[in-house]
Amino acid sequence: MKIMIIDDEYNICMSLKDILEDEGYQVETCMESKRALAEVKTFRPALILLDVRLDYYNGLDLLKEFKEALPNIQVIMISGHSGIQEAVTAIQSGALDFLEKPLSLHKVRIAVQNAIKLLTVNQSYNRLKEEVDKKYEIIGNSVIINQVRKLISRVAPTEAKVLIRGESGTGKELIAYGIHNQSNRKLGPFIKFNSAAIPNELIESELFGYEKGAFTGANKSKPGKVEEADGGTLFFDEIGDMNLKAQAKILRLIQEGEFERLGDNKVRKIDIRILAATHRNLEEMVQTGEFREDLYYRLNVLPIESPSLRERPEDIPVLLNHFSVQIAQEQGVNTKSFSTDAEISIAGKTFPGNVRQLRNLVERLYVMVDTLEITSSDLEMIFNKKEETDFWNETIDFKEKKRQFEIKYLTNQIRLHNNNLSQSARALGLQVSNLSRKIKELNLEIN
Repeated sequence: MKIMIIDDEYNICMSLKDILEDEGYQVETCMESKRALAEVKTFRPALILLDVRLDYYNGLDLLKEFKEALPNIQVIMISGHSGIQEAVTAIQSGALDFLEKPLSLHKVRIAVQNAIKLLTVNQSYNRLKEEVDKKYEIIGNSVIINQVRKLISRVAPTEAKVLIRGESGTGKELIAYGIHNQSNRKLGPFIKFNSAAIPNELIESELFGYEKGAFTGANKSKPGKVEEADGGTLFFDEIGDMNLKAQAKILRLIQEGEFERLGDNKVRKIDIRILAATHRNLEEMVQTGEFREDLYYRLNVLPIESPSLRERPEDIPVLLNHFSVQIAQEQGVNTKSFSTDAEISIAGKTFPGNVRQLRNLVERLYVMVDTLEITSSDLEMIFNKKEETDFWNETIDFKEKKRQFEIKYLTNQIRLHNNNLSQSARALGLQVSNLSRKIKELNLEIN
């Protein structure tokens, strides 16, 4: 661990250097404040011990410069002439601690140990945050996915309720996390509650928590998902599968910002943002009485559609590469690549399970294929006859099926001709202007 001491008193610098080096730290000193920022940028310490009164600069001014240049750096201020106000200012400006001269060597050691512990915690948090952000990353460069990203950026800073609609496997949870991660609540928890995965009789206890003795087996009190989400975001996945009784309590939670644990009459206030998602037709469920109309309108303030994979086939090569790298890391093996003919073959398939099904396919290929390149011949082992004919046997609106065919066919043909529109148009017997118009009509993204 690197530590820098910035003080214009030689004896202070040497004493602290000796003490900290004895503790096993790598220590550098700087006695000229004019050179301090440059030396910090070169040495890049994790911790700085900084004197308030220096030869040229005020230490508090340097503190602000350090925090701007290296936000993750920790600083302990030291001074022999400062009062309470200066100490308060230092802490408000980002200092971790404030030590007074004459320095107690014991206090110095304790302050440095606490700083190192905090740095370790912060590093662990940042590493975990990066892993979570990567897990929830929305992959793709298609026009429709970029439109979703823009919507996320627009709604995230607000506190508005968002209802995310889309088929299973399209990434509705990724959209919800994206909203949370770009909101003012991003440092708070992101709690997911999947209504479809929990039996109806357990939904209320899991969601709102319970007190000891509330029911048989409740041997101790337990907070629910609502309390876990306090200060952050609560994401109701598949809210269309929630029973009417729980719906009524969620409506109260939204309207009043309060709830009660099972077996307890105490009303608890909560500060959360609610996001919801479903693959079901809530409008029809409202008509049949399966979903509360008032709750529907409370949730459906800002709707976002999560596009199916068939609406963005141009993203399939990007997704294949992403999942390949991801699965290789998970399994600790070399990354496999996809040949052009394999990518074209996969892009021509239908995936009723959407992105989730595509990832499952890549994982299956990692198990079944021994070579580092996956080709179209390898896919013949994986795709059964039913999967090969799904596209032609699926009965849907003719215009939609025609649109799907045009998207798949043109995307594959343009890719075959290296995204050269002139060559593609010539091969297809089309005018370049007609091909360009069709690309715009279908929202195809050509690099």
